[in-house]
Amino acid sequence: MSAVNDTKLKSVIFLLTGLPSHGDAHLWISVPFCFMYGISIVGNSLILFIVKTDPSLHEPMYIFLSMLAVIDLGILISTMPTILGIYLFNSREISLDACLAQVFFIHLFQCIESCLLLLMAFDRVIAIHNPLRYASILTLPRIAKMVLLAVLRAMAIILPLPFLLKRFQYCRANVLSHSYCLHREVMNMACSDITVNIIYGLFTKFLTMGLDSLLIFLSYVMILKTVLSIVSYKECLRALNTCVSHLCALLFFYTPDISLIVIHSFGKDSYPLLQILLGYISLLLPPLMNPIVYSVKIKHLRVKIIRVFIK
Repeated sequence: MSAVNDTKLKSVIFLLTGLPSHGDAHLWISVPFCFMYGISIVGNSLILFIVKTDPSLHEPMYIFLSMLAVIDLGILISTMPTILGIYLFNSREISLDACLAQVFFIHLFQCIESCLLLLMAFDRVIAIHNPLRYASILTLPRIAKMVLLAVLRAMAIILPLPFLLKRFQYCRANVLSHSYCLHREVMNMACSDITVNIIYGLFTKFLTMGLDSLLIFLSYVMILKTVLSIVSYKECLRALNTCVSHLCALLFFYTPDISLIVIHSFGKDSYPLLQILLGYISLLLPPLMNPIVYSVKIKHLRVKIIRVFIK
């Protein structure tokens, strides 16, 4: 009986879902996806190259930005094979092991990015609240420890997910509602009791994005309290302006994910097209927009990027 179960487990195939359209339209739909992937990869790679090669940018804010670029590249690499595979080659099938690997990496990078956005909020708190001690507090060894802690936390929280999914038997029509594998999607395909996965999934959301967003909110309360105590109107605006890029990154990261959670909670079978679009936005918008926003808002970085192209 065990051998039969193992055979069933190994032969499990999931079918990914793209945007609803005729097969002929898939090639045209792939054009904007290829464009987004290309711009995102070039933008994040350019930021990494500039920060690495320019010693004047070896400061906490730029180091955090380069780490954000690494995480965004990780998300792009994790999702690109299946998303482009659907629209370029009509390849919808994915094996259980490949699906679980994608589950792990997508959730891992999202968890790290959430914590990294928290660290960037902490960076802004120190820069505005205590600028004279900024360099002495956020030293390179301390930044390295914080980033390592973020990675280890994500590993510890996300690593159980593939193993919790691996133990299930899948005997339904395993058609996923997105072009990539997520824990919630794969979990709902199981014909076993998924109570443990539901509880652990809620636990991971609370411990990562939930806790991080709460701490980010408290960080901005401290920032506003400090800024409002500044007498000079120009200095007040200048301090707030340093937070605009980070606020945009928060908006790109949290808004689509929260919208997806609301739709899945209160309208599971409603607006399937909206769910697919929000799924794409939640994964592809931050890597696309983060390098653009930071390049536009940070003058020093913008000048370095322009010099790269006019040499």
